[in-house]
Amino acid sequence: MAEETVKATDTVDTFKQLILAKLRYSVGKDPGNAFAHDWFEAVALAARDHLIDHWEDASLQVDRQEQKRVYYLSLEFLIGRLLVDNLSNLGLLDTAREALAQLDVDFEQIRNLEPDAALGNGGLGRLAACFMESMATLNIAAHGYGIRYEHGLFRQVVVDGWQQEHTETWLDFGNPWEFERPEVSYSVGFGGSVVNLADSGDISRHEWHPNEQVRAIAYDTPVVGWRHSSVNTLRLWRARAEEDLQLERFNAGDHFGAVADVVKAESISRVLYPADSTEAGQELRLRQEFFFVSASLQDLIARHLELNLDIHSLPDRVAIQLNDTHPAIAVAELMRLLVDVYRLEWFEAWKLTTATLSYTNHTLLPEALESWPVSLMERLLPRHMQIIYLINAYHIDSLRAKDIHDFDLLRSISLIDEDHGRRVRMGNLAFLGSHSINGVSALHTNLMRKSVFSDFHRLYPERINNKTNGVTFRRWLFQANPQLTELLVGALGEGVLDTPETTLRSLEPFAAKSSFRKQFAAQRQHAKKALAELVRERMGISLDTQAIFDVQVKRIHEYKRQLLNLLHTVALYQAMRNDPATDWAPRVKIFAGKAAASYHQAKLIIKLANDISRTVNADPTLRGLLKVVFIPNYNVSLAEVIIPAADLSEQISTAGLEASGTSNMKFALNGALTIGTLDGANVEMSEQIGRENMFIFGMTAQQVAARSRRDLNMSAEVAASERLAGALEAIRSGVFSPDDPGRYTGLIDGLLAHDRFLVCADFQAYWEAQRKVDILWRTPDRWWQAAVLNTARTGWFSSDRTIREYAKEIWNVSGIDS
Repeated sequence: MAEETVKATDTVDTFKQLILAKLRYSVGKDPGNAFAHDWFEAVALAARDHLIDHWEDASLQVDRQEQKRVYYLSLEFLIGRLLVDNLSNLGLLDTAREALAQLDVDFEQIRNLEPDAALGNGGLGRLAACFMESMATLNIAAHGYGIRYEHGLFRQVVVDGWQQEHTETWLDFGNPWEFERPEVSYSVGFGGSVVNLADSGDISRHEWHPNEQVRAIAYDTPVVGWRHSSVNTLRLWRARAEEDLQLERFNAGDHFGAVADVVKAESISRVLYPADSTEAGQELRLRQEFFFVSASLQDLIARHLELNLDIHSLPDRVAIQLNDTHPAIAVAELMRLLVDVYRLEWFEAWKLTTATLSYTNHTLLPEALESWPVSLMERLLPRHMQIIYLINAYHIDSLRAKDIHDFDLLRSISLIDEDHGRRVRMGNLAFLGSHSINGVSALHTNLMRKSVFSDFHRLYPERINNKTNGVTFRRWLFQANPQLTELLVGALGEGVLDTPETTLRSLEPFAAKSSFRKQFAAQRQHAKKALAELVRERMGISLDTQAIFDVQVKRIHEYKRQLLNLLHTVALYQAMRNDPATDWAPRVKIFAGKAAASYHQAKLIIKLANDISRTVNADPTLRGLLKVVFIPNYNVSLAEVIIPAADLSEQISTAGLEASGTSNMKFALNGALTIGTLDGANVEMSEQIGRENMFIFGMTAQQVAARSRRDLNMSAEVAASERLAGALEAIRSGVFSPDDPGRYTGLIDGLLAHDRFLVCADFQAYWEAQRKVDILWRTPDRWWQAAVLNTARTGWFSSDRTIREYAKEIWNVSGIDS
């Protein structure tokens, strides 16, 4: 024990000296005049030094062992803050805390100074971040590829209840985790023309001559696995003009024109998801997608060839995963590179392309499956449009050769949609160009086979498979909820930190122990107090931490049905006022999430949430039984505070429309009880956790589909429910918007006439499920037993499990750490 103490002390002293050295020689400060952010940067750079050693070792090991590399292409990587993540996975978190304490520096203060790297919109980008961490933990050699957005997803500010979008300036103080690689750059072309050539064999060849070239510059961020098992690379591309300045035009007095090309080029990596409601916005989105895909493919092929490997061995050593349809242009770009640059024959190139690429679908909403106007593609990517036409023609020819002549079938699987102004269907392109297409929950995958890709599935029944999403427990339990983690380690031992997928099941017997349930409730109370303090500081609203913390935090979208939750809030408000004799369980309704800048209906829902909050919180007749808060600027760091504090997790999307969800897993892992529809991964959660430990309600996906085909008018449902009618009328008549009584008239009338997401149809079932929540809350032993079982039975939803399935069943990667 003495030797261990000395060793730990030496480690703290060594790390302390490293921090001081970084503060002096890298930050340029001494302890006497250093600000808090200077200390943050010094600690981050000290941690980065440890990362670099492991990073280099991991890269050499991959080359020596000739491992297959996985390349994960995603337009989003919602990585959040990295200081605690990296220190924890390196095993240096306690060391850093103690070193800073000896320097009289508050670790908690400096950790909160790190900005969120908001390089994503929600679940898609956060999933990519979890997957990158899991691949490093499992010793899978991987690169993530995306865009280094100068401004990530907008910073949400709520003014008078309305969302306003402000620029996200996450790079104002630099990024201590990244390494600029100016020597790693590739030229990405746009526009121009295609020249037909003939080689010595009279075989037609093509050469693309872009009229615009943009330079992609690499920025690398190391991604470390748990207990520094391995370190992979997240490579993000920054767009630069080929020339910084047209000096002749500048000297001639055209100062703005001289930098026009610079502005145009750099706009590609300026902002995540520019509004695409205009033609210019659509063009910029397509430029972003092709920019990062082209640079990434050029880079990974160059790495492959540098290892003295033949281009024909690409599928043997490379697996490329397309995260949704954003990188789908990779099918055409990889074909262009193989055919035009590396001179492969067409069908050989197609064989390599389909064997290398695989595609994850994340949505069943037709409008979310990207498509681009043919005219835009022909102008911006003329060679790729030719290739897409050829892929389409050869595919249809091959089907006709198999005596498949069904016109409707061929029209459905065509890469060109002829019905809506001629558009390229990127989902169809991704499907056809990949050897594996996976959904992200069992229900989603089954519905995908029956809906958006039903005709493709008939033709290629072996291609679609399921890989249910998961989350990294290192971030969403160990770091986000140290009190619960300490409780779990005390009950199950240190092994729970390394193998939570299997070890957490051993917690089940503890659910029957009264003393453990009390400890479980106590750690929740600690988290609720932390969230209540955050709300008080930011919003001036006091919360009762003895109340149910009823939480719905996610992107604001009609199909996620924040509106259903708000209708319940209004109905509950009215019931509490009208029936004060009922023993109502006190509630705090917590909302957070961002609406797309051009999504008017979602922004109106945010305004409604804030209007309801203002009215309810000011009503003294409630006696504190109900509070409503909408917390602005939802991001990863805010989620890490909210999720451990939640008692009830709202996962209430219209059944059949949520692909998977991952917040549902994070909440359940931390012991929140789920109220939700049988949608996405809720289905598998109910199987793992037990429906008796959740609150499942509403129509199934099949019932939703049947009702949607029949009728979406909700007059009958409203007439049958006095509570629903009262809530709708209160909102419609301006009870919550006295300054503008007609503000929500259109919203409510739309629900009555055409309730596309079946909010009214599911209201009564939702109300009844919420009453069950009240009853269970009033019996604490049963509530906390269910809470413990939620944590105990969520181990299967680890992203480590998901990545093992990808590695074995899609990527064909061997030697995975168990």
